[in-house]
Amino acid sequence: MSVVETVLVALALGCDAFAVGMGVGTRFCNPRQIFRLSFHFGLFQMMMPIAGWFVGSRAADLVSTWGPWISFALLLFIGGKMAYESFRSLEAEDGECPDPTKGSSLVMLSVATSMDALGVGFSFGILGQQLFLSAVWIGITAGIMTWGAMRLGNRLSRQFGRRMETVGGLILVAIAVKLLLF
Repeated sequence: MSVVETVLVALALGCDAFAVGMGVGTRFCNPRQIFRLSFHFGLFQMMMPIAGWFVGSRAADLVSTWGPWISFALLLFIGGKMAYESFRSLEAEDGECPDPTKGSSLVMLSVATSMDALGVGFSFGILGQQLFLSAVWIGITAGIMTWGAMRLGNRLSRQFGRRMETVGGLILVAIAVKLLLF
């Protein structure tokens, strides 16, 4: 795969991470949170193609069938929870919304945004292409895109107020629905 093709694949795979990062950044954007989400998204985006490459075509049918449903469920759950919590926090400012850059939410978001990368790894394995360097670039690109998206989401949140949290949650729900429809 050429450098240009690698960059294009990395950018395409980073789009989900960008969208999720922007949604999360509307509420959670301190340096630690930015690092955690960017690092984990980049790590998962790097590791999933490698895992897919190793498994290869043996499980390709399973992942192509269930992968979108798994991502849909994870993103729908987290996005719905974010939107719900944003409405709750508007009513009661004392309540604190759980941080999606920690614990199981972080893992679920990382898996959900990297399922496409798993599929890319499968296709590379089937085609017998080398993957490691491409996977590293995919991970770096996703991490950088997540970092930028969180900063952008935070800036939009400051400009448009607390309602951007609702928009952030709805972005995740929209991505979940898109996974099933397209």
